[in-house]
Amino acid sequence: MTLSPARLWRDVPRETLVLGAIAVTASAALAGTAISTPSLSDLGISAATIAEAPPTPPPLLVRPLAPEAALSINRTIPLAATPNPVARPFAWRGADLAARARALDCLTSAVYYEAGSEPADGQRAVAQVVLNRVRHPAFPGSVCGVVYQGSTRATGCQFTFTCDGSLARRPSTDGWVRARTIAAAALAGAVYAPAGYATHYHADYVVPYWASSLAKNAVVGAHIFYRWAGGWGQPAAFIKGYAGHEPNSQALRAAAMAAAASRPLITQAIAAIPGAEIKLVPGGRLSVRFKVAARKAADEAPHYAYVDKFKASDNLRWSLSGGAPEASQAPLGRASTAVAAGGGSGASLR
Repeated sequence: MTLSPARLWRDVPRETLVLGAIAVTASAALAGTAISTPSLSDLGISAATIAEAPPTPPPLLVRPLAPEAALSINRTIPLAATPNPVARPFAWRGADLAARARALDCLTSAVYYEAGSEPADGQRAVAQVVLNRVRHPAFPGSVCGVVYQGSTRATGCQFTFTCDGSLARRPSTDGWVRARTIAAAALAGAVYAPAGYATHYHADYVVPYWASSLAKNAVVGAHIFYRWAGGWGQPAAFIKGYAGHEPNSQALRAAAMAAAASRPLITQAIAAIPGAEIKLVPGGRLSVRFKVAARKAADEAPHYAYVDKFKASDNLRWSLSGGAPEASQAPLGRASTAVAAGGGSGASLR
């Protein structure tokens, strides 16, 4: 297949510019002449176009559908007609033994909690997505950074097991060993070809809002895999090198568990407020607003003074309002009466 310069620029703009500059410099070196790197204006390209930031990973917000309806909708979404190239093997660069141990721990957790009940291919596909993200500029450059991205933000996690309380569940020994074997193979360069360069996936019984905007790569077991449409989903976009170090996996796990434990208390308290509506906003933060209908009902609700709502006495009305008593107000209690003969000389109040 022949690729025209126009098509290359449309699909992978940043990489086309880099390759063009390298070609010019290399040609000059071979010719034995000195030449400066061409400027953007020399190439007729605006700085704004080159500086375009990578897309922001969408949170897993799903449409409110019954599982049966979601399964039906997911079947109607066709696989992308464009080629699904095989991802390059993951290569360690500059990582020491401690970093490798942390990466293996984090990737094993992702494979186990995300696809522990899946066959081996389903687990391999999940591992492939994690490593694809490590090499994409839209995501962190470490395995643990990718796995725990957004785990301390309410509903902002990229992998649901880090924010839905799953980490509090003790893994089975056999299941963990199986997941660790899959993770170790992926880190050693094993590639699961059907997943291609997928960077997103979800269970087949839910429909995320972003599903229709991405290119459907593959269906493996109970998961559906996607890549970004356009240049950001092509092999040339996966050019970021591995960071060579890993954050503390145990600290990330503890922070994620603490956030997951406190999150239900916060959301339950907000949801208990009449008319409150909780929504996710970009960046994984929660936005709380009150429905217009609820606010309108509250504004239009008739107001009754406390003393009118409860049939209070005139004395209570006066005490609560601070106003003057009515002229016809009766005194509290009854007048004192003399005690009957032989009963003493005191008086009693009733």
